[in-house]
Amino acid sequence: MSNMLVQRPTTRASAPKPQSILIVGCGIAGPVLASLLLRSPGPASSLPHITILERNPSFISSGQNIDIRGIGKQIIRLLDLEDEIKRSTTGEEGVQFVDENNRCWAEFAVDKSGKVETGTSDVEILRGRLAQIFLDKAERLSKDVQDRGGKGVEFIFEDSLESLHQDEGKAHVQLANGGERSFDLVVGADGLHSRTRKLAFGNEAEGCLKKLHMFAAFLSMPKEDEDGEWRSWFHAPGGVSIMLRPSGTKEKSTVLILLADKSGIIADQLAGSERSIPAQKKLVMSKLNRIGWQEQRLTKAVEAADDFYFDVTAQVNLAKWYCASPFSGMGTTLALAGAYHLAGSLVNNPSSHSQAFEAYEEAMHPLVANAQKLPPAMPHLIHPQSTWGVWVLRILVAAIYWSGVGTLLFKWKGPPASVVKLKEYGLLDEKGE
Repeated sequence: MSNMLVQRPTTRASAPKPQSILIVGCGIAGPVLASLLLRSPGPASSLPHITILERNPSFISSGQNIDIRGIGKQIIRLLDLEDEIKRSTTGEEGVQFVDENNRCWAEFAVDKSGKVETGTSDVEILRGRLAQIFLDKAERLSKDVQDRGGKGVEFIFEDSLESLHQDEGKAHVQLANGGERSFDLVVGADGLHSRTRKLAFGNEAEGCLKKLHMFAAFLSMPKEDEDGEWRSWFHAPGGVSIMLRPSGTKEKSTVLILLADKSGIIADQLAGSERSIPAQKKLVMSKLNRIGWQEQRLTKAVEAADDFYFDVTAQVNLAKWYCASPFSGMGTTLALAGAYHLAGSLVNNPSSHSQAFEAYEEAMHPLVANAQKLPPAMPHLIHPQSTWGVWVLRILVAAIYWSGVGTLLFKWKGPPASVVKLKEYGLLDEKGE
């Protein structure tokens, strides 16, 4: 899940030297923003001096299955990364709704032409794999800029923001490891629980998370012969659903476990130990008890997983900043679009951050507004609490499949990835690497 926000001085006079920009977060949005800025027009000496700050000690190569849709595909194409990314996809063929006996009640195939946005995109990829591609691109571009006399990108790992404040000239940061730095611009791309957001907005940031009363666990496990190239989606009473998905390798499959928590019981159980992985694993394993589908295998996988990740699902709702949820199918596409429009707005408004941010908001608002609109009663509608509710869900899904209504719905209104067309900023066609 990506989060993009900015903190800058309220005024900024034209400066003869390149802007200094701090990007907090080395996931998807951060390296893409850096790459786009480094490919903006002008000589290398005029390009921004970018610092990417990452709290983890090294690049995180793990992560869940994510997809790229609509305008996100246009952006990776403009970055000359489309072929590399498509070679790295998981190869998922679509989604199958299965029961305890692994019987398929309905299936919805991917549209490999990319013209119809179904539940499975034609670009499905593991997050860590995609982030590595974007990081490699930023590093290559940085080296090229430095070879031509520019500053490029400085990468700082295992450090984080301790404080953030601004005056009329600069944004000033205190780093956790003791360093003090000043920048023309600070960009937060550090996710759902962004520390940058908290430092920038204070109390306002506390209430910006719209929790969807749902928890999600991600992990990988050894692949077995019966694990195919289709995503298997199993539902159990108690608001539990499990997706078993291909990883694009012969060695492992990936797992997403969703736990509905409309009553708040799970949140209460985790109170005080929300970030404790052993406590999280214990809770997830308790929910797998007696589900009747690959129970023993999944329980062992959760217990043994070294890439286990557990978090609440939520949306970020601030006046001008955003984060989608996994249920939108739009998180990665929003990250790419946000990086593209922010870079373009900054390049086209070099003497006024305020005008740049107004242009950025105008470009992004329609896409964000549509991405954060979830259907009524979602996601709890597809996570029944009772055995009867699970049976009704399967009947409805089967009816949608066999009637052909699902295909019509996908063609009529898939995920809103193309609501906003890419605005031309002149960022990417002046030079290559």
